[in-house]
Amino acid sequence: MTNILPSFLTGFAMSAALIMAIGAQNLFVLRQGLKREHVGPIVLFCGAADALLIAAGVGGVGALLGAMPQLTMALTIGGALFLGWYAIKAFARMMAPEAMAVTAQVSVTLGRALATTAAFTFLNPHVYLDTVLLMGAAGSAQAPALRPVFVAGAASASILWFVGLGYGARILTPVFSRPAAWRVLDGIVGVTMLTLAVTLVGRVAT
Repeated sequence: MTNILPSFLTGFAMSAALIMAIGAQNLFVLRQGLKREHVGPIVLFCGAADALLIAAGVGGVGALLGAMPQLTMALTIGGALFLGWYAIKAFARMMAPEAMAVTAQVSVTLGRALATTAAFTFLNPHVYLDTVLLMGAAGSAQAPALRPVFVAGAASASILWFVGLGYGARILTPVFSRPAAWRVLDGIVGVTMLTLAVTLVGRVAT
């Protein structure tokens, strides 16, 4: 146990530090949590995707991606386009004249919600830089027998974060019973997505 625990905690701490930054995926999970819509499947998808990507990175996929700049470029362009489109949608919701209380939110199907979650997850080049390359490098530095323990620790942090974000969002429901709060949130979402998109376009240009 004394040999296993440090590897588990290292994976947990690294994953927690990387995943808690405000980003497109986190804001989408928060929004769905506030709506209380498909939270369980979305949380499960995010946690499973992170675990899969971390395991792939530790298994050597990170080194393979690092040797394929064309793939990184394609992901960057696709991610920028998707984030720009979602930013426009967020600004449109912010400017809508109708009330935007929790009970007035337009519902989406489970399939569409999961498709959007997948886009935020896999069209984000940062997930490959952070989750696959960085976590993969750190995990590969562990002894071979301890690499699965590192992955388990990292995946545990990811799952706990998404569960807390998705289900903890309902604590804020009284605040978001006011339309103005939704407009502020959509403004933050729009600015964040647009900033990320512009950042990605800048990387392509350079």
